Amino acid sequence: MIEQDDFDIHTRLHTIVRGEDEAAMVESVGLALVKLPDVLNRLKPDIMIVHGDRFDALALATSAALMNIRILHIEGGEVSGTIDDSIRHAITKLAHYHVCCTRSAEQHLIAMCEDHDRILLAGCPSYDKLLSARNKDYMSIIRMWLGSKEMVRVMRKKGIEHHPNFRAVKHVPFDQFIQLVAHAGCMIGNSSCGVREVGAFGTPVINLGTRQTGRETGENVLHVRDADTQDKILHALHLQFGKQYPCSKIYGDGNAVPRILKFLKSIDLKEPLQKKFCFPPVKDSISQDIDHILETQSALAVDLGGTNLRVAIVSMKGEIVKKYTQLNPKTYEDRLELILKMCIEAASEAVNVNCRILGVGISTGGRVNPREGIVLHSTKLIQEWSSVDLRTPISDALHLPVWVDNDGNCAALAERKFGHGKGIENFVTLITGTGIGGGIVHQHELIHGSSFCAAELGHIVVSLDGPECLCGSQGCIEAYASGIALQREAKKLHDEDLLLVEGMSMKKEEVVSAAHLIQAAKLGNTKADSILRTAGTALGLGVVNILHTMNPSLVILSGVLASHYVNAVKDVINQQALSSVKTVDVVVSNLADPALLGAASLVLDYTTRRIY
Repeated sequence: MIEQDDFDIHTRLHTIVRGEDEAAMVESVGLALVKLPDVLNRLKPDIMIVHGDRFDALALATSAALMNIRILHIEGGEVSGTIDDSIRHAITKLAHYHVCCTRSAEQHLIAMCEDHDRILLAGCPSYDKLLSARNKDYMSIIRMWLGSKEMVRVMRKKGIEHHPNFRAVKHVPFDQFIQLVAHAGCMIGNSSCGVREVGAFGTPVINLGTRQTGRETGENVLHVRDADTQDKILHALHLQFGKQYPCSKIYGDGNAVPRILKFLKSIDLKEPLQKKFCFPPVKDSISQDIDHILETQSALAVDLGGTNLRVAIVSMKGEIVKKYTQLNPKTYEDRLELILKMCIEAASEAVNVNCRILGVGISTGGRVNPREGIVLHSTKLIQEWSSVDLRTPISDALHLPVWVDNDGNCAALAERKFGHGKGIENFVTLITGTGIGGGIVHQHELIHGSSFCAAELGHIVVSLDGPECLCGSQGCIEAYASGIALQREAKKLHDEDLLLVEGMSMKKEEVVSAAHLIQAAKLGNTKADSILRTAGTALGLGVVNILHTMNPSLVILSGVLASHYVNAVKDVINQQALSSVKTVDVVVSNLADPALLGAASLVLDYTTRRIY
């Protein structure tokens, strides 16, 4: 038939192994795979057109795909029974372009993750001939095939060939076959032709068995799924024989070939050959990607303040992903219970926000043994914290490593990892808040001291007869420049009616604070301004002592009062410091929450070191 259509035949391949069992099919595919590479190397086709779902088509598609030849598959996406389904879908996965016959087949291809832009709904090419074949002379064709004596084996065994009403043949040319089908009283069997092409003529069909299960069919097809008795087939014949059904155009409208030719011409042979699948959106599995792991590594940070207890999920980049705040309980038992409750809640939430918790870092006031995770002595702001082991109960409950350190040291760690201290070998951080604290980084490492009392910068004495400090001494920086010290002086002024100036007002029940003193100074209260200048000078003298002792290259002022003190500190350094240390940089921290970030740094900096 190919020769009759005047095609130039380049190569003839004999690949069909004799036999009608499964092994013969496998051997035929194997033989084709052996012979095809040489043929394709010589032909070097731009596009390989593969049709249908036969096993020999699978061999051709496999060879072309492995040899990087573009494949256009015709009649993919359909559904039927037996092994044909698997072969058809396998060819679909190998093919780069698809021509399908029905809307359902198109949807199946899309559901199989094929690129919609490479799918053409053209209809069945055979329908182009079928829909124009009905009116041709058919009687001569029927008479010719009534004289055939070739019978299939089953019919021969049954002796059917001796019956005048039966004819068995191995092959009928397509043009003649469609005339026989178009004018038949009924077609019976399990061929796809019965459920596809025959619908173009409305010829009755009896489809036997399950081979074509799932195929779209017209109303002319009657299925006998379980054809194990003659009665079912006879009943079906009585129902179907001689009927005339409407023409079905499920598989095409007669214009498939022009559409396919246009589609072929539109293919850009320069576009990348690598096939892409259009998978539905899914969450990428990137947990083993190093960038993802580094981005999602996080810490639980705990800030144990005098008033509030805060817990936060902090990312490796210093982003506070989630923060929880509760009033700090008064007793040890309640405080520890609340810490555990908040940490457990935060650890659970970390899963939802895609954070991998590496450990827990705790920032607290007072003297801390970071090696053991024990609060040795706390400040008067946090009662009952004396020789308290924070690490063990929290680590046991959360099954995570736990680090504990002084809040001043944590502030320095926060600056080293996220702030102005990043990359600086030697620097000092001073916290100016309710109290005065700080941390010292020397040669990139935090200094704790022999008894974990290093960097108690708030208790540097700057005057022998200064005001009394909470530590019991006199003239400490904290006694001059802390929030508590400023509040004390503000209350004295207020009691003497010397605090409020024009533009200020206070409610009767309102507590006097350091903020009122600062406001009064800004509005021209000379006594308030004098107190602030004295506090700034005291802090500046403390910084000069630090410069003469540690010789850092950077001083970072942190806390709510830092911006009010920075200029005063710089002035004292210029007036009092040795010329060799006057070049030090003094800056205000740009970190929004150094306590939490410092607690997180305990974890994020030291996790890989395994230092407890």
